[in-house]
Amino acid sequence: MDKTIIGFGIAGNFAHHLEQAGESADFVDVVVESDDAPKGIFPTFIPNHDTFLGDYPFSVDKIQFIEGKNIQVEPEVGLMCEVTYKGDKISELKPTHFMAYNDCSIRVEGAKKISHKKNWGENSKGVSAKELEIDIFSLGGVMDDYSLTSFIKRDGKVIQYGEDSELLGYSYFYSKLNDWMVEKLNSQKEHGPLEDLNSVILEAGKPEKLLISIGATRYTEFGETHYLEKGDIIYVVVYNHSRFAHESVIDMVKKDVFGTCQISVLRQEVI
Repeated sequence: MDKTIIGFGIAGNFAHHLEQAGESADFVDVVVESDDAPKGIFPTFIPNHDTFLGDYPFSVDKIQFIEGKNIQVEPEVGLMCEVTYKGDKISELKPTHFMAYNDCSIRVEGAKKISHKKNWGENSKGVSAKELEIDIFSLGGVMDDYSLTSFIKRDGKVIQYGEDSELLGYSYFYSKLNDWMVEKLNSQKEHGPLEDLNSVILEAGKPEKLLISIGATRYTEFGETHYLEKGDIIYVVVYNHSRFAHESVIDMVKKDVFGTCQISVLRQEVI
């Protein structure tokens, strides 16, 4: 992936994920527009930044294990967006492609910012090399027919990690999400676990493209209660559910063989 692209993530855009991840308390003082609204946006990678957020974290095939830390997969959809500015503010985001994404996280109690759990250097994030083209980012477009699912292969056994979820199940999606992202990227200030985003974008030189993960789906019981181990194989799969049954996706994971049409697969080994 182009290392000039700025990276962000969205917190709390799928019902009950934050509770499962033990992070709902982090946002107790964050005021949101409605009960189902996402909590905010956090940076994951800022090109040329002089903090840990300047370390390029994205990998198509590896996750770096840290001894003594609880690391959890966060299966998500990533959106590649073209950015238009008016002065120092974003005037338009145009999502052009979507893909399987792993917003892998360290579970750290008391972290001051969400971003402190998100980037621990090389191979701490995952993004599929297979990007799927977006025709229109609204109902009636290709994304209507896509679902997101995830698995861990441990000791040769395939285990469902995140629930199989239709993309239309996101709390904010399409124009509602797009309008919200533009507003937050322009106006979100430093508060609690959140950071001032406009200053981040300006420090990065107003990048022309932006990669944003739009929220993790709910875990299965296994996913909620088990952290990554060395040697695990992670699979995050975004697939056309009108073409592939969930059972056929499981079969692909077991065989480690995937088609190339209407499916985006992220396969990462924990090293």
